[in-house]
Amino acid sequence: MNTPLSWIKAYVPELECSDQEYMDAMTLSGTKCEGYERLDADLDKIVVGQIEKIERHPDADKLVICQVNIGTETIQIVTGAPNVEEGQKVPVVLDGGRVAGGHDGSRTPGGIKIKKGKLRGVLSQGMFCSVAELGVTVHDFPYAIEDGIFLTQEDCKVGDDIRDAIGLNDTKVEFEITSNRPDCFSVIGLAREAAATYNKPLKLHTPVVKGIGESCEGMLDVKIENKELCKMYSAKIVKNVRVKPSPRWLRERLRAMGVRPINNIVDITNYVMLEYGQPMHAFDLRFVDGAKIRIRNAKAGETITTLDGIERKLSEKNLIIADENKPIAIAGVMGGEFSGIVDDTNTIVFESANFDGASVRLTAKEHGMRTDASSRYEKGLDPNNCLPALQRACELVELLDAGDVYDGEIIDFAGESIDKINVRKRIALEPDWINSFLDTKLSVDEMKAILTKLECEFDGEDVLPPTFRPDLQHKADIAEEIARFVGYNTIPSTSISGGAQGKYTARQKFDNKIASTMLALGLSEIMTYSFVSPKYYDKILMPKDSKLRRSVVITNPLGEDTSVMRTSALTSMMEVVRRNWSNRNLEGRFFEIAR
Repeated sequence: MNTPLSWIKAYVPELECSDQEYMDAMTLSGTKCEGYERLDADLDKIVVGQIEKIERHPDADKLVICQVNIGTETIQIVTGAPNVEEGQKVPVVLDGGRVAGGHDGSRTPGGIKIKKGKLRGVLSQGMFCSVAELGVTVHDFPYAIEDGIFLTQEDCKVGDDIRDAIGLNDTKVEFEITSNRPDCFSVIGLAREAAATYNKPLKLHTPVVKGIGESCEGMLDVKIENKELCKMYSAKIVKNVRVKPSPRWLRERLRAMGVRPINNIVDITNYVMLEYGQPMHAFDLRFVDGAKIRIRNAKAGETITTLDGIERKLSEKNLIIADENKPIAIAGVMGGEFSGIVDDTNTIVFESANFDGASVRLTAKEHGMRTDASSRYEKGLDPNNCLPALQRACELVELLDAGDVYDGEIIDFAGESIDKINVRKRIALEPDWINSFLDTKLSVDEMKAILTKLECEFDGEDVLPPTFRPDLQHKADIAEEIARFVGYNTIPSTSISGGAQGKYTARQKFDNKIASTMLALGLSEIMTYSFVSPKYYDKILMPKDSKLRRSVVITNPLGEDTSVMRTSALTSMMEVVRRNWSNRNLEGRFFEIAR
């Protein structure tokens, strides 16, 4: 899961750390980071310029000469772009700067360096940029065009760094989320982990919906018919829907998480899913026959054409959302073709529901379709998250002026009341057992302090985990939570008691000491193949008469690159250096223990 660091910091405003420090700290506290990427990594020396004057090129019909104000001075740029106009603000890459890729949308690792030069005899001191050369698309900036210069309409000043002007000054962090932590498949869940890791306050936002003073009562009839597979179904209605592009800040966050912006309504549902971890869907009320929604199993012979345009035959095991006459969505997986939002949509129903994870997984597998929604549902979601996510979606509707929200919600529960899904589990806190299990000497207060920052509550000697943590079931789970915030690296290592114990040989001890010393000095251990190309000896400038050139030749090699047994590990190590250098990893320290 990719998450922009700026979004995390919006919930943990006191979080101050470098990208690498954040990744290391989160990994040590149990939320593994695979890596991070600066969104502006391949951009350099690009500023906002304003075209002051355009003249025709004296020796080329398709070129023009532009005088461009870049804040500190006016420079001259020659371009063949057909859409440049006087007075427009444009991204200008200066002499020695870098762009992310080519005008055709191709990306180049490390970027493409731009130098000043002459075009048909006229000096050009830089270059204008298209959206592709900045590493973005027209989905990020709907007013831009594919084939032409990016004429920015953002609120920025001449001379501003383009990364700040269009929101590329951010870091995208890639997390590896395990299936037992569905709460971390959301920005809020990751923010909770960051706040606990750094002992910083978590600033969550409570959605507020103003409404229009008109109740939605009687406008929609919702009923859960299969109460085992659907614990809760909630909906709100929005009229006078105004479908248009989303604002830049919302598009930026979606883009950083790998989601393509479409329009404000669809983007709101995706945004809330990413923020809260609660999948949502928006139905066009026109296509909900009888204004009735039924959560039931499909009937024999029923079919549905899903949003991807494929007609699917449903089985009686499939949980669906239906109107009075037909299925309109496969519950927890994908909506129907005619349930989507189009340009002339006027009234919509926002859905926020809780479906059984196993049922969603089996249905998605049966139909060969795994969506962002199904991947979350199948891990087991907190039903208490449905209403806050629904409120957040409607709050965004009002914030983006995307429609008018009716007052009230339409809700149906599998149980008699919401109280039954609000009940927290009880797990006995056993400090002596935990200290024995972890080999620690923590006090009860220290344990409770750790659990409190994870939003656990206490009733006497019992721990009451939050409902969004379904993985906390037993005392061992409580011990694990304590261990990861005490720090696994601070818990002393002890030998296993009883029975025979294996031992390292003298050679193994020697190799381990070398490896641990090298690692402590900041080197990374590598492991390479023993088969190499005989050309490698030339590349490391090995003398022609060296005995090390007498390699064992492989009888049936996979190819010339693996045709001989190496006599020196240096050949393979230099190949590792070369590959890293080619991928612009310009700094590295390696060691290898090999024959």
